[in-house]
Amino acid sequence: MSALLEQLARRQLLWHGNSQQAAYQAVSSGSPELDQQLAGGFPASGLIELQTQLGIGELRLLLPYLQQQHSSGRLLVLISPPAMPCADMLCAAGITLSQLVIVTAKTGKEALWAAEQCLQSGCCASVLLWQAGLKLAQARRLQLAAEQGAASLVLLRRPSAGLSLPVNLSLELKPHRQGLQLSVHKRKGGWPGSAFVLDMQSRWPALCFTADAAELPQRKAG
Repeated sequence: MSALLEQLARRQLLWHGNSQQAAYQAVSSGSPELDQQLAGGFPASGLIELQTQLGIGELRLLLPYLQQQHSSGRLLVLISPPAMPCADMLCAAGITLSQLVIVTAKTGKEALWAAEQCLQSGCCASVLLWQAGLKLAQARRLQLAAEQGAASLVLLRRPSAGLSLPVNLSLELKPHRQGLQLSVHKRKGGWPGSAFVLDMQSRWPALCFTADAAELPQRKAG
């Protein structure tokens, strides 16, 4: 048995349960605290799932990562975003608008097809897909396409208690007065983590509640 284990280890077919090293090439999230939780950052390629409500800061969370992803000159693609992103915000975050493609799909089937084509083309660094549901077979097809094109797919969907998808990283986001509360549901090469608060006040102070602002209604009521 030991000889078999040694053979599998040499072929890198074993994963050690106590290993906390990411099993993927990591790109910094732009937040040292989040990078520590993710053992380096977001995956450079593969599938990333964000279970989130819309408009709570999910895109702002991704901006530093996306800027690094497409800094080599490859495209950033947004498929079926719920609203048109703010060009000024993207430019301020270092996103080159000439490298940004927005795809408006009429159906979920069209959106999945567009995502697969973009991922496997090799021309795209990252693809963001807003999709309500995804089947296991569809997730595997997108994972394969991402591997072929050395790209990442960020799947944004509402929190769900459904079947776990084969993704490199799964995060659940919840709004918090200081920014976002994050929970790591799945991380390839690591364990799920307990919920923690990502303080976004230094980067986006206008979007966070200060202690004084939180106490103001109580003072008026009193």
